[in-house]
Amino acid sequence: MAVSSIQLGQVWRSDSDGQDYLVTKVYNEVFSQFAMLRPAGITAPDAPSVRVKVTKSPQGAALPGYTFTQDGSF
Repeated sequence: MAVSSIQLGQVWRSDSDGQDYLVTKVYNEVFSQFAMLRPAGITAPDAPSVRVKVTKSPQGAALPGYTFTQDGSF
């Protein structure tokens, strides 16, 4: 699912395991944009981060393998 832009604090659900992830950082590297995600149910110091490359299309921005949701179950 595409959104107009990836922003801090958004909740995305993993398509593989159904777990909710929180966007903690969005940054650019040369010609690509990346988002750092952490599991929403784990406190920040203990959480492993996941780096995902943002894909862009005319419909908006998306994270491959994740579905945008603000109705997280955390």
